Amino acid sequence: MSEKPPSQSASLQTLIHRRDKVLAVLHPPTAAHARIMEKAGCEALFVGTGGVVGAYTGLADVGTATMSECVTIAGWIADSVSIPVIMDGDTGHGGIMAVRRMVRECIRAGVAGIRIDDQPIEGKRKTQSAGVEVVPLDQAIARYRAAVDMKNELDPNFVVMAQCYARDASDGTLEDTIQRLRAYRDEAGVDWVQFESPHSIDEIRAARAAVTGPFSFMKGKLGRYLDLDEHLALGVTIAWYPGFTHHITWAAPLFFAGRSARIDLSAPFEGSERWHATASRSLTPTPMSARMRAS
Repeated sequence: MSEKPPSQSASLQTLIHRRDKVLAVLHPPTAAHARIMEKAGCEALFVGTGGVVGAYTGLADVGTATMSECVTIAGWIADSVSIPVIMDGDTGHGGIMAVRRMVRECIRAGVAGIRIDDQPIEGKRKTQSAGVEVVPLDQAIARYRAAVDMKNELDPNFVVMAQCYARDASDGTLEDTIQRLRAYRDEAGVDWVQFESPHSIDEIRAARAAVTGPFSFMKGKLGRYLDLDEHLALGVTIAWYPGFTHHITWAAPLFFAGRSARIDLSAPFEGSERWHATASRSLTPTPMSARMRAS
């Protein structure tokens, strides 16, 4: 009797604990894009409330999308691929019981993990916006512990990631950020912590040295994204690159729409038949997601 393949959450646990290769996490703008990205070799995807849910709903990334909307869209994408999908849980969409329900619904939908912020429920702001605030440390720990307790009841492999916004909060310091990252990991028991918004490479280095386990950072106030080799040199084996796919998908229709009036659309462009055949194969649904659910 053949062994069952690992669940998507178990696969994600393996990926975030891998030490010899950097895991690059990207946004899949749609389920169709997710299939193409899997075909191209992507190993994990992140469904953000701004970049992905916002692309479906047109809602701003300020807590306006509901938990059900986010889970539905993340579930569609997770069901379309065989690689792990992480959902943006914002601030948990409510209090402790809402956080527990969100984790339960994600697990039911086949989502492999969730990212939860330490911003307040009311007044949640888009990443890199002015006026970002964080909840008191004890409240943040309670939020994360609720998520961890729920996942331990249903699927211990489900990944809970804590995103810390303290660095750019009012009077925020690197020391406070590191204290929170350590508390989220050691006291709340999350699987993975993420540093938003490093002001320098030295700050990343200091945070990495202070925190055990899976760790990543957003671009923050850095002048550019760091490449995979630079991540590895810092001891960081997860690279957070969600926005790149959106730049491409936004630029392509903008370019096409601006030029379409001058293009003869009745004539096939060079290589169009080969492109269509390749794209069609990439978008063909596979039975893998059903098998992953059964496991």
